[in-house]
Amino acid sequence: MGLRQKVMSVFHPGRPILRVQLTLLYSGLFLGVLAAALFATNLLYRSTAERAGASAAAGVQPAATTNLFEFGPAAIALVAAVLSLVGAWWLAGRFLRPLRAITTTAQEISATNLHRRLDLKGPNDELTKLGSTLDELFGRLEASFESQRHFVANASHELRTPLAGQRTLLQVALADPRASTEDLRAACEEVLQVGEQQERLIDALLTLAISERGVERWEPFDLGEVAETMLVSRRREAERRGIRIEASLSAARSLGDPKLVESLVANLVDNALRHNATGGRVEMSTSSAPGRATILVTNTGPPVPPADVERPFQSFQQTGKERVRHADGHGLGLAIVQAIVQAHGARITARPRPGGGLHVEVIFVSSDA
Repeated sequence: MGLRQKVMSVFHPGRPILRVQLTLLYSGLFLGVLAAALFATNLLYRSTAERAGASAAAGVQPAATTNLFEFGPAAIALVAAVLSLVGAWWLAGRFLRPLRAITTTAQEISATNLHRRLDLKGPNDELTKLGSTLDELFGRLEASFESQRHFVANASHELRTPLAGQRTLLQVALADPRASTEDLRAACEEVLQVGEQQERLIDALLTLAISERGVERWEPFDLGEVAETMLVSRRREAERRGIRIEASLSAARSLGDPKLVESLVANLVDNALRHNATGGRVEMSTSSAPGRATILVTNTGPPVPPADVERPFQSFQQTGKERVRHADGHGLGLAIVQAIVQAHGARITARPRPGGGLHVEVIFVSSDA
């Protein structure tokens, strides 16, 4: 931008910039106070001169003094006007310097460098608070972009295999000239089953992406009520698998996203049912303590090596060349749990049970803390 363009952008009558406005405000206020003081002083001096002239034998000397005084305020006002404009311009620039830094940095931040922050230093004033608010906004945007990128990458990777399987089933059925109606129906049913698996996978990926984005609105919830609702909805599945559920639920209040917490509890219960054995059991309890709201889920099942306890909590964790996955699950349940725990600033602990199974404990910050 050239000098002429800069000058025009500053003094354009239809687009006054904030620094010009602040300069005129500061200098106008100062000159107004100065003018009032000079006017009051002039009136006081005139009154004194008139009384002195009435008592004196000749009025020549007071008149000369009065004229001389009237020239003095004019010179003082001119000098004061120049100094006030310069001082107000400098003061406005100093006041707006952090705002210019915020604007420049915000313009430079884009989707490719959302890790940058303003990091304003100084007193805890309005501008510093504005910088902190913008840094929090950039953090949420960065988490949202990262979540979106992870979702796209994970979805493209995970959906490739079932889509190829669907295509193969249809191609084989159509390529057989002797295929009967029953054969085609069976192929279509298999395709529908694969499609249902894809739907569950997409739902899990969406939940994982939302969890990684963080909690946007904090609301109160009760872990005991959430756990009771999830257990009621899973009773039939537990009976089908021959698994006994034992629950000891009490009020455990905290703050967060109730929908994500429901997903956390649902995935803990589903994982405990899926990684279990016929005739096994699932134990769930909720409790509260000063500053803590806890949910504990324990299940029987095959032994879990201590070195492998943390692996299922990682997104798309692979063993060898294949990701950890069960035939009736998408393999993302505990990864979703881990993401929701991190989003809420909670703490999760997992350890193997003696004799097989897993012991998982999640601790939220209590809303009564």
